[in-house]
Amino acid sequence: MSTSTRRDAVENRAGILSAATAAIGHDPRASIDTIARRAGLSRRALYGHFDDRNAIVREVIAAGASRFNAIAAGIDDADSRVALARLASELWREAAHVQAAAALALDDAHLPETSAALAPLRRRIDQIVRRGQEAGELRTDLPAPTLSRLLEETGRTVVSRVDAVSSTAREIAVCAVLGIAGLSWTEARHLLAQHPDLATS
Repeated sequence: MSTSTRRDAVENRAGILSAATAAIGHDPRASIDTIARRAGLSRRALYGHFDDRNAIVREVIAAGASRFNAIAAGIDDADSRVALARLASELWREAAHVQAAAALALDDAHLPETSAALAPLRRRIDQIVRRGQEAGELRTDLPAPTLSRLLEETGRTVVSRVDAVSSTAREIAVCAVLGIAGLSWTEARHLLAQHPDLATS
């Protein structure tokens, strides 16, 4: 295989994954035909790169989870409230990829795969929650594992359901997470006023 042929194959594969990410972000059950159309390929050409729809979905999950996990690993704010706000904000910055991953994460058909792929993110949320509860920064009426799960579900739901092009979408995502964490809406607004970078592009 020549260098140019290999390059074309890599670019076609990347184009399929990009098309799949967009299609699945809109509809987690997007068909193989929908993905192929978005990629500008025939169904047959698409099957030249992937064995079936599940193979494409697995790669979309892996790519989205990699982004989620990398973002989570880079959050190091001492204040757990700011850490959670920054996590939600940074995830939103990756809106297109995050929406596809969130849509798949909310789809029961792919729950085992997404759960395993997002384990590093889940551990990071749990660490932030435990530290925040010990410091009295986050609500303590719920056990840490329960609060962590609620925060994770809230984040994924907001990211997959809120219109990404809305000028207030990022702020909504951050405030929703902070609300579940125990902050009132006025406290959340105050925190965002202190850290304006968390709510703006």
